[in-house]
Amino acid sequence: MTNYLDAAIEAARAAGDLLRANFHHPLRVNAAEAHDIKLEIDVLAQKLITDLLLKKFPHHALYGEEGIVGDQTTEYQWVVDPLDGTVNYFYGIPHFCVSIALRYMGEIIVGVIYDPMRDELWSAQKGGKPTLNGNLFRVSERADLAEAVISVGLSKTGVTIAAGLPLLQQMIHRARKCRLMGSAALDMAYVACGRFDAYIEQGISLWDIAAGWILVETAGGAVEMKPRTVMKEKYSVVASNGVIDLKLQRA
Repeated sequence: MTNYLDAAIEAARAAGDLLRANFHHPLRVNAAEAHDIKLEIDVLAQKLITDLLLKKFPHHALYGEEGIVGDQTTEYQWVVDPLDGTVNYFYGIPHFCVSIALRYMGEIIVGVIYDPMRDELWSAQKGGKPTLNGNLFRVSERADLAEAVISVGLSKTGVTIAAGLPLLQQMIHRARKCRLMGSAALDMAYVACGRFDAYIEQGISLWDIAAGWILVETAGGAVEMKPRTVMKEKYSVVASNGVIDLKLQRA
């Protein structure tokens, strides 16, 4: 499994180098929606990751935000978000990352998140301990919601915004601070290493949180994922340190 982790790290760093080199440069917009932007650099970064991974593992499949490659029913499937935080990237906000996970028979066994602007790389594999730039980390130990920092994502659609706003209002009143940072993958990484105590989102894609999922769990935290029945391939997620009582009141 170490070979898989090494390959994911290599691909994440290569894509991160591409993103960093093009940050603040003129960017080509492939599509623009009410709450999202698609850039050409997203596509280029995913192609780079795809080429690196599938050259090493040609029988694997890849499921990414910018498209899929290979037989998605195969035992090994890479789950990739080549640029999580695209809107941040486009507006010159240096908070974005590359997220790469590997699933075996549907279970996440490897996860890597790379923030190229801070040169921070989180990595984990099943049965091991997660590291940030080679150093071990764990989730926070804060159990009191009044002392916690919580990230609440509002996603990209009217449905998920409407679902997220009541949760944000709850957390604003109950937690020490709330944050909306614009990168689900980094939110998960921050929960894993104790910067955040929890992350809540009402409509997220698997590629956004797959790598973060194994980071949080191997760091001692907990992740609750539920499919959104009204939205295809979208999930609600609550990732936390596993000890805090969020006192969530869902509709």
